[in-house]
Amino acid sequence: MSKPTENVLLVPGESGWEIWTGPSAGAPFTLHAATAIERAADLTDLPGGDLLLLFPVKSITAIPMRVSSDDDALFPDLAALHAERLGLRPDPMAGQLTDLFVIAREAENTALVSIQLRAPGEGEMPPRGPKSFDISARAYPLAGDTLAVWKEFGRWVFALSYQGNLVYCQATSGTSAEPDEALAREIRLALIQLSMQGLEIEPARVALWTSSQNPNAAAALAAAFKAPVEISPRPAPALPAPLSKLLPADVRAARREAQRRQTIILGAAAVALIYLGILGWFGYGLWKDNSETQKLLKQAAEAAPEGEAYAAHIARWDELAHAIDLANSPVEILSRISACIPANSGLRLKTADISATEIKLIGEAPQLQAVNTFSLNLGKNTDLANFKWQTPEPNQSTRGWEFVFSAEVPAAQP
Repeated sequence: MSKPTENVLLVPGESGWEIWTGPSAGAPFTLHAATAIERAADLTDLPGGDLLLLFPVKSITAIPMRVSSDDDALFPDLAALHAERLGLRPDPMAGQLTDLFVIAREAENTALVSIQLRAPGEGEMPPRGPKSFDISARAYPLAGDTLAVWKEFGRWVFALSYQGNLVYCQATSGTSAEPDEALAREIRLALIQLSMQGLEIEPARVALWTSSQNPNAAAALAAAFKAPVEISPRPAPALPAPLSKLLPADVRAARREAQRRQTIILGAAAVALIYLGILGWFGYGLWKDNSETQKLLKQAAEAAPEGEAYAAHIARWDELAHAIDLANSPVEILSRISACIPANSGLRLKTADISATEIKLIGEAPQLQAVNTFSLNLGKNTDLANFKWQTPEPNQSTRGWEFVFSAEVPAAQP
């Protein structure tokens, strides 16, 4: 009887990559090695078997949404339209960088979460090509409505589940030894953003996975959430079922191949110039001996279209830089806007459509002064200085004063 093939999981750990192994039959995985290495390319002595890479939460953007359809065939197009509305357009030349998972189904109404993967950069792929890919948040199944908080590469991340299905996950800016008030605030802001998208979710329990021995490690989370907080070591990962469709291209290999072709082009040009100089000096007689020049020029001509394709690939990748920046995330921008609301003024936002380049706020306040103060605060907020605000006069209603403010990032002048 042949020995079953072993699965090898590369899992982002608290301070570096972890290597877990387990048989394909579905038995629990065991920890093979816990490293302090953050660059996957620096991992050595990987065990033999089918390699599965779990991308860290910081490498992906989760986009929960509700769609007015229960037809699975329409979900990818609806998710792509929603992502483009937020300014997220994956590079089609970098492989399969998106996947889609169902959260909950109702009649002609489905809750989905779209996963947008950032194309791996230099050093982010292991030395041995993985057979398949997924994300770390899907490797820890959560029962019911649960909020899980843990660390990856020194940064706190969290995942939210609804009835056991992954709803949202996000890497935070927190790097403290234990969860603090800033981390709890980032999680609360994410829950507010979900509620604005029609996903009203309040966790029934909070799971804090940490190696800390401090009995008060969960104090900040306990104060921020009504649910009980359970502290335990992070559980062993499980093989996600079904596996994601993520399949990024090997960007590192593409760049090296492009560099090799560029070297051929430069070498061919240099040799051509040398030979042309010799030909001009010695006359037509030496022209018959330029077969090597012709061969190199042919290689340069053949490599030219591929060089242009690589340049187009880099240009498309640069387009994603604006959306990948954490400072441009809708949750971060909403946090800055919330800081501009006058304290105890009664002003509230009814609708907030936010992307990295456009904002539309619809709200109301009992007093005109609160609206004017909010408008003034938006204009003075240095964290929102990239936006040009349009704050027309509010309209009086039976409930006070209603306003519609908008902003956008001005187009760069040529």
